[in-house]
Amino acid sequence: MALQESGEMYLETIYVLSLESPFVRGIDIGEHLGYSKPSVSRALGLLRDEGLVKRDEDGFVRLTEAGEILAKRIYERHTVLTKLLMDIGVDEKTASEDACRVEHYISDKTFDAIKAHVKKHGS
Repeated sequence: MALQESGEMYLETIYVLSLESPFVRGIDIGEHLGYSKPSVSRALGLLRDEGLVKRDEDGFVRLTEAGEILAKRIYERHTVLTKLLMDIGVDEKTASEDACRVEHYISDKTFDAIKAHVKKHGS
């Protein structure tokens, strides 16, 4: 299953918010991403149809097992790429913003090489 960048952004956001609180609401996702309630509702519906998110009995958004696997992968890409960019002198804000763009397009092969490099040479 190939998600578009926006779908990946939603999964990553739900994952990050769930690390802060087990109670993630659609409004929290919208505020974090700067998206409107209708946009969030539509995206969550598409992700639900793909089997990546669900709403619990209280209406909170949860990642399914498949959604969590993808979200963790995306988040790992973000954190590793941010660290690499900061290690070469990019300020944290710019590094995070650039990593966010790159994380959706970089191949697994290239990312694995970067991750190995950071592990071997990282600070």
